[in-house]
Amino acid sequence: MSQPAHDAHAGSAARRDLGLVADCSRCFGLCCVALPFAASSEFAIDKPAGEPCPNLRPDFGCGIHAELRERGFAGCAVFDCFGAGQKVSTATFGGRDWRSHPGTASQMFEVFAVMRRLHELLWYLTEALAIPQAMPIGDELRRARDEIDRLTQADAETVRAVDVPTRRGEVNALLLRASELARADVPGPKPDHRGADLLGARLRGANLRGACLRGACLVAADLREADLRRADLTGADLRDARLSGADLSGAIFLTQAQLDAARGDAGTALPSGLAHPAHWHT
Repeated sequence: MSQPAHDAHAGSAARRDLGLVADCSRCFGLCCVALPFAASSEFAIDKPAGEPCPNLRPDFGCGIHAELRERGFAGCAVFDCFGAGQKVSTATFGGRDWRSHPGTASQMFEVFAVMRRLHELLWYLTEALAIPQAMPIGDELRRARDEIDRLTQADAETVRAVDVPTRRGEVNALLLRASELARADVPGPKPDHRGADLLGARLRGANLRGACLRGACLVAADLREADLRRADLTGADLRDARLSGADLSGAIFLTQAQLDAARGDAGTALPSGLAHPAHWHT
């Protein structure tokens, strides 16, 4: 029997230790003001970057959080800052919010955009370190994670000046190697659909075990009863993908946000540490 693809307990503990779980109660509503919205199926309104969403309350909470989807803000319902919001709010800016200190607003929003990307990289590196098969490159993954973590704890100007594309390229090379190691012992052919346009694809019952689906467009794809065990889903677009009865147990680099954007049911098998979204049961 092959090794499990992921040590969920180790991964969850590391994510908590690194502050990679979003805590909106400790954030100044940064995603609700710093980021732009474009009226679409994801957002009910247009909103430029730097302008607060009209639903943002004075206490930085969302006035329609319990009914985001019903009110046309599905994009907000699936957004995950990976803990960057509270890091910028409480650590980088020491609890000084953009409303009380308007002179910090522009810098804070720019720092948040960079921090969110750094925290995402931290999340992926932490996931890779929890893959038993990736142990041969464990030291390299750990060094990369520690370096990114060090950057997230720097002052605002240092964070803002980070060359994110270069960092992302370096981390992505390691994640690719971790993915290859994780999928190497999967028996049989391993489909390569990296970056593929699979919009609305009919893949019901497909054998995608160990497949590479990095960056694939799977919007509205029919993946019901598909075998996605040990598949690499890094950055795959799963908006409205049909996952009822699919087996994603052991899938690697799958985020909760990807699941929140998809459609599934109680029969969808998920990796440990991820949850069935509430809207799957309504």
